[in-house]
Amino acid sequence: MTSQPNLYGITTCDTVRKARRWLEGEGIAYDYHDLRKDGLSVDDLKAWVGSVGWEVLLNRAGTTFRKLPDAEKQITNEAEAVALMLAQPTVIKRPVLVLGEKITIGFKPLVYEEVFAKA
Repeated sequence: MTSQPNLYGITTCDTVRKARRWLEGEGIAYDYHDLRKDGLSVDDLKAWVGSVGWEVLLNRAGTTFRKLPDAEKQITNEAEAVALMLAQPTVIKRPVLVLGEKITIGFKPLVYEEVFAKA
């Protein structure tokens, strides 16, 4: 493996917990970044959007997004999505796994196995 992966999420998210348990169970060391406590850099967010697209990254089904006023939910372009995700990092689909240039959104054991088999 070329570098240690970074895992971004929020501690209370069940899917993030599953990803962390999987990584620990596989003996994979990682750096954890809590989006709620640690915030999010513009550069990281733009890299993720550039890799997977803002439509994939924006979690419209999550509690934070559903509680937004209707006017704020009308996201039609990347600039609006990036502004919302910076202001409300918990609207980002979680977890975000960054391993070198590879960015994986969400957690599925088979996908993680594939990512780390190629690392």
